[in-house]
Amino acid sequence: MAAMEALADKIPVEHERLVVGLSGGVDSSVAAARLAAAGHDVQGIFMRNWEPAPGEPCPAEQDYADARAVARALELPLSAVDFIADYRERVFARFLAEYEAGRTPNPDILCNTEIKFGTFLEHARARGAEAVATGHYARRRHRDGHWQLLRAVDANKDQTYFLHGLDQDQLAAARFPLGELTKDEVRAEAERLGLSTAHKRDSTGICFIGEQDFRAFLSRYLATEPGPMVTPEGDRVGEHQGLAFYTLGQRQGLGLGGVRGYPDRPWFVVGKAPGENALIVAQGGDHPWLMSRELIASGLHWIAGEPPELPRHCTVRTRYRQPDRPATIDANGDRLTVHFDEPERAVTPGQAVVLYDGEVCLGGATIDTTDAPGIAVGAPSGANA
Repeated sequence: MAAMEALADKIPVEHERLVVGLSGGVDSSVAAARLAAAGHDVQGIFMRNWEPAPGEPCPAEQDYADARAVARALELPLSAVDFIADYRERVFARFLAEYEAGRTPNPDILCNTEIKFGTFLEHARARGAEAVATGHYARRRHRDGHWQLLRAVDANKDQTYFLHGLDQDQLAAARFPLGELTKDEVRAEAERLGLSTAHKRDSTGICFIGEQDFRAFLSRYLATEPGPMVTPEGDRVGEHQGLAFYTLGQRQGLGLGGVRGYPDRPWFVVGKAPGENALIVAQGGDHPWLMSRELIASGLHWIAGEPPELPRHCTVRTRYRQPDRPATIDANGDRLTVHFDEPERAVTPGQAVVLYDGEVCLGGATIDTTDAPGIAVGAPSGANA
């Protein structure tokens, strides 16, 4: 345990009773190791949040086995807790509703606000814990009477985009032991400690559900109907398999090869017309229908609990892996308006727009519409049968 003793010197915090969400991945493994090395009273919980249908893969079985191995190596108590009903009601039902409405939701954001720092936090407090810890790449600090959510040191792994919905109570009770580390440092630390998760591949896919054949998975829960693929000018060029399977800016999976009368160039999704069950496609990744100068979002959440002085110039992200974009923001109640300094590509309804002031995440909202024709106008006129 010499390596763990060395870790203790790097985390000069007062001792607490903590519950760590051990997911079976390397990040939560090292988060637990660092907190235990610092002398905290740490117990692990593995969250069961999804019960797969017959024939669906069940990554949770292997993840739980990996979490048990880590808990044994660190000599930490571990228990599995069932949050399946909460997940279905508070995350998955809303996930499906967004797809039914023709939008593209981000379940990871709901997972954090509703489950990891909602149901899980409530459960941890009922066990007498002072706080919960996770393997998220983020930081926090207390300044001017408020908790602030800060970007992680590792800009490539920073997860504040997914955490922007946390409130002051949730952030006060959150611990992010990896916020000052890079991913390479986390893996190296896991290897030094002899943890079996040191080289485990990062999880991908839908939050708590994992990798799926997306179309097959959605088809189990949503009634989808094929319909026309049409150009902005109204020409029918193909057939889609269901609007829920496509997102703005998508290139792969359209099934459009050589279309008579059009050059041999890639096709992209540039809009949806739910009223006509039409998918609008065009050639060119920078097609005008993909570009937005302004968006309107709802469900605006300020991490500080109150808005800053508005309007203001800041930076925003409309997707997770995206450089910050400068923009001017303003708000009216829970409605947010964002005006980009330069046109932004593929701003997608259902996704989050997250706001930043330097390293501080201010909050965010869910994108409803933009001034791009394929979103604001919808169906092209005079579609050819």
